[in-house]
Amino acid sequence: MGRVATVNQIIPFSCVDGPGSRLVIFMQGCNFNCKNCHNPYTIDMCNSCGDCVATCPANALSLTHDPQGKPKVVWHSDNCTQCDICLATCPRQSSPKTRQYSVEQMLTLIRSQVFFINGITVSGGEATLQLPFIIELFQAIKSSDDLAHLSCMIDSNGYLSTNAWQQVMPYLDGAMIDLKSWQQETHHYITNRDNHRVFASLKLLAEQNKLYEIRLLHIPNVSDFDREIDAVAVYLSQLPASVRVKLNAFQHHGVTGEALNWPTCSEQQMQELAARLTERGVANLILPNVYL
Repeated sequence: MGRVATVNQIIPFSCVDGPGSRLVIFMQGCNFNCKNCHNPYTIDMCNSCGDCVATCPANALSLTHDPQGKPKVVWHSDNCTQCDICLATCPRQSSPKTRQYSVEQMLTLIRSQVFFINGITVSGGEATLQLPFIIELFQAIKSSDDLAHLSCMIDSNGYLSTNAWQQVMPYLDGAMIDLKSWQQETHHYITNRDNHRVFASLKLLAEQNKLYEIRLLHIPNVSDFDREIDAVAVYLSQLPASVRVKLNAFQHHGVTGEALNWPTCSEQQMQELAARLTERGVANLILPNVYL
């Protein structure tokens, strides 16, 4: 029957998730637990506890059982008003509003948009947690006469192992990697993970000419790119000239918990960081268009 993925959302047309116009698949589940996550409901998988069912004012959720008798929350999307009460109710801060897609179902969806897009981007959550599905999907795209022209890209936190990257590399056109912080201690504080694997992923992808973009999120007084500006600039300057360095400004949209007390990043602060990097020889900087 092929691989099946748990998908939180699909955007049929996006201009900010890679080059050109792209169909973007947001996978459910993440192996980071970032304090600053703007989509925290994509981190955990729904465990079908059922707490959200009774709270839904549109009767868009129901609790059933699978053939083995295990409970299963079912999302009835036609009834859903996107009020997100279920997200606020969930003790795991997860989303019951997910769908299961087989590779064949995803290919059908892609074909319905093929004349309007330049490629496919898988994102998350953390898309690479469902790597076997991604490999099978990308392989099918590259081997299909009507889809082979589409570029296949991954938006990732970079925590995938080198061996796993090698498995998808033959079908991968590019990756966008988030570097959450420079120092390991700061990175662990923000994400609850170290950043050794992230640097290993960046190195491998750059060597294979598959690193499309590195993303740095500036959180004033929290992330350390400004405090470690010299080391960061040296590192970025050694990346291939084609790699985009995208600077993102931390805002409170979608954030919960401790990070709501963190200062947001203003346009002036972002411009100052960009200027300091430019002075140190970093090129191909991409700055935000909007600060909200």
